[in-house]
Amino acid sequence: MPSDFPRSRRVAEQIRQELADILWREVQDPRVKGVTLTSVEVTSDLEHAKIWFTLMTGEAKDVIKGLQSATGFLRRELAHRMRLRLVPSLTFLYDESVARGVHLSNLIDQAVEEDKRHHQDDPDETDR
Repeated sequence: MPSDFPRSRRVAEQIRQELADILWREVQDPRVKGVTLTSVEVTSDLEHAKIWFTLMTGEAKDVIKGLQSATGFLRRELAHRMRLRLVPSLTFLYDESVARGVHLSNLIDQAVEEDKRHHQDDPDETDR
């Protein structure tokens, strides 16, 4: 395996895939439905994992509570699915980048519309 793709990155990607599947198929808590895992970062000693997620609907605070309450179950399921000596502790964090991107896109659309209206109302622009 090349040195530019360390084990922690491979484990992080496998954790992301397995957790997404577990959340989709096996977790019954309605607070975590509609969660998309965007990224996982694992420490080099594989003891801790930060999992970033985004939402289609709902409040991030409620989802974090749901994910925290399911952490024991999620770790047990990861232990069954992955061949790791130690399953990392899981910390869930809300990924604001998607919401921020939507907000910026809306601001850009708004600015473009205002610019169009401004140029339609400007008589000097129509003479050119």
